[in-house]
Amino acid sequence: MFSRCVLFCFMVAHVMCNQNELEKGIAFYNQRLEGSVKSSAKPEPITNAIKHFQYALKNSATETDAELYLLKSYYFRGKYVHKNKEKQKADFSKGKELGENYIKKYPDSAPFRYWYLVNLGSWSEVYGIITAARKGVADLMKEHSEIIISLDPEYENGGGYFMLGAVHFKSPYIPFFLSWPDNSDAIKYLTKALNIGEATPNQKVYLAQALYKDGQKNRAIDMLKEVANMQPSTEETVRDWEQIELAEQLLSEYR
Repeated sequence: MFSRCVLFCFMVAHVMCNQNELEKGIAFYNQRLEGSVKSSAKPEPITNAIKHFQYALKNSATETDAELYLLKSYYFRGKYVHKNKEKQKADFSKGKELGENYIKKYPDSAPFRYWYLVNLGSWSEVYGIITAARKGVADLMKEHSEIIISLDPEYENGGGYFMLGAVHFKSPYIPFFLSWPDNSDAIKYLTKALNIGEATPNQKVYLAQALYKDGQKNRAIDMLKEVANMQPSTEETVRDWEQIELAEQLLSEYR
């Protein structure tokens, strides 16, 4: 009887410990913007978040939440903390690898599929167009964006439509190899994303680029001015600063 009580107490303590690890991870994740300068964030909060989320994986009660937060955290650190390309590759590779496993584990989850694509798209940017083409990234982005739309078209302010529009815009048209990319479709899907939920600055910047490519220079410039003159949000400060800086750069090129 005594041994059973000891075992029960140990199990309860183990569960509570891992629950506490998830809560600690979330607390550090929510501090990820503290001390940031424009589009650059400090490494300590998000690195501590990753450490605690990894511990939280050990408990089935916190595993799923920890897995999704890890996808978000590796992306954030690779995108807004690391300036060294090899470190960016390491984080986006980790996010890509985890995402590939998680979409098999949670096939009906729009959030897991979306954050997998965020990491995959960032992975392709740091590894380059040739490596991305060899891995069929454009087709993967298109396929999973369409699945996200079918699962939850409103997730992340029309995130599925945004991803689909972005891949149409960024992917080169290559006859007999990659024949589906179409800038008109990019405009269509990016516009849909813009009209779902909150219109985000990255949606506007992508749509502006697609409009400019389509010859709609004035509309593109007006949209970029809107982003360049915006006040960064408190919830997504570094993301907004990144888009403000990109909008300013594009305006100097388009004018």
